[in-house]
Amino acid sequence: MKKFTPLAKGLFTGIAMMLFSLAIYYFKLNRYTGIENLIYVIYAAGIIWALIEHSKMAQFTWKFKELFIQGFRCFIVVTLIMVIFTGIFSATHPEMAADNAIRYREVLIKEKNKTPAEIDEAVATGKKQFTTQLVSRSIFGSLIIGSIFTLAGAGFIMLRRNNPWT
Repeated sequence: MKKFTPLAKGLFTGIAMMLFSLAIYYFKLNRYTGIENLIYVIYAAGIIWALIEHSKMAQFTWKFKELFIQGFRCFIVVTLIMVIFTGIFSATHPEMAADNAIRYREVLIKEKNKTPAEIDEAVATGKKQFTTQLVSRSIFGSLIIGSIFTLAGAGFIMLRRNNPWT
């Protein structure tokens, strides 16, 4: 049986995360508390899949760096897919920026430390930069979370060195 490369695993994982995100949005599943966190389970599963499969290979030399690179290759592809998806989805759904602007205005009004003109300006700027900010958070968040999952997964597998996967 041919094994998938970390690139292919990253593609599968990224597409699964994208489909789950679309399901949450279109089926309005976000009304269920915490369901959006399942996307991280999918992300972790894809990275762990890449790590475990590589650790089972005969040529695996039990070096942490070697294992981490496999996870890195997977999560960098996932990050790329999710950033592109986030940018396109946000740009094609301007109502998200409008909804965010309404919530932002409410927060600024409650803070009571800005004039109405300053609030209007801040809300207009936030609405205009919504997609850029969302993509930036997506890049940073995906890279950090992917690194954490990869480090933890590779560390766990290395701890199992005396009892490798059979």
